[in-house]
Amino acid sequence: MHYLKETYQYAILMMLFMCAFLSQGQSFRQDSLQIKAYTLIEYKNNEFKNIQLLKVLCDYCSEAQSKAIGDEAVRRSYNDRYSPDNRMKDGQKKLAVFIRIAKSDFAAIEEIHTIDN
Repeated sequence: MHYLKETYQYAILMMLFMCAFLSQGQSFRQDSLQIKAYTLIEYKNNEFKNIQLLKVLCDYCSEAQSKAIGDEAVRRSYNDRYSPDNRMKDGQKKLAVFIRIAKSDFAAIEEIHTIDN
C-alpha cells in the first residue's frame, strides 16, 4: 500500500511540473513582430479585378523589408478575395492585413533581398 501511495505522489508531482512547464510556453509577443498593411481589392460584376497595396505601417522597416511585407499582404489579400466578408458586387474593398513574423525571420529579410540583387 505504501508503494502505491508513493507512486501516485510521484505521478502527481510530475504532472504538476509538466503543467507548469507547458503553461509557461513561448509567448508570441516576446519573439515576433506584428505589422499592419492596407490593401484595396476591386470588384466588377461580382468578379475580382485587381489588388493594390495601399500602405505598410512599419516605422522600423527598411525598404526591402517593407517590400517583402507588402508582397505578403497582397498575397494574403489575393487568397481572401472571394471570402464572403470581403466580396462585393461592384466597388472597392479595403482590407487591413496583420502579418506576424518572428524577429529572426524579419531580420533575415534584409539579407535575402541583398543576396538576390
